Amino acid sequence: MAELNIVLVEPEIPQNTGNIARTCACTGARLHIVKPMGFTVTDRQLKRSGLDYWHFLDLTYYEDLEDFFARNPEAMCYFFTTKAVRRHSDLTYPDKAFLVFGKETKGLPEELLLQHPDTCVRIPMMDECRSLNLSNSVAVGVYEVLRQWDYPELRCSGELHRYRWTDRNDL
Repeated sequence: MAELNIVLVEPEIPQNTGNIARTCACTGARLHIVKPMGFTVTDRQLKRSGLDYWHFLDLTYYEDLEDFFARNPEAMCYFFTTKAVRRHSDLTYPDKAFLVFGKETKGLPEELLLQHPDTCVRIPMMDECRSLNLSNSVAVGVYEVLRQWDYPELRCSGELHRYRWTDRNDL
């Protein structure tokens, strides 16, 4: 199975992290959280956002960015930032990719971005807008990678409960 990794650097808002955890659980992506966090894992808002899915989550915590890089020396990281010149959809993501997202109020440190100019990407948006919500940005990044990989191991079709798709002309 292909492996996708989501890295949150110093997340501040529990609801965003809960939504991201749910996205990771539903897609099979691993979640990596780099401390410090602006909340505790027991925060009610965090658990409520992803409560039904928390047991599906593959979650690792790190004390800081130095700890993250030390424990993942071979990680191929892609840094999502509004400061990048390259679009997130312009790159081809390899198996075991790490999508890295910064804190809600400041994003990723510019020093980190300068060290990795070829793998900094942005999600296109209107000039007048500062940024997308963090959990929305993660979802956009995750699903672009999964689209490129043809959604490995994910269910790609659904069923109606009361009808069959062939019944649509009878309505």
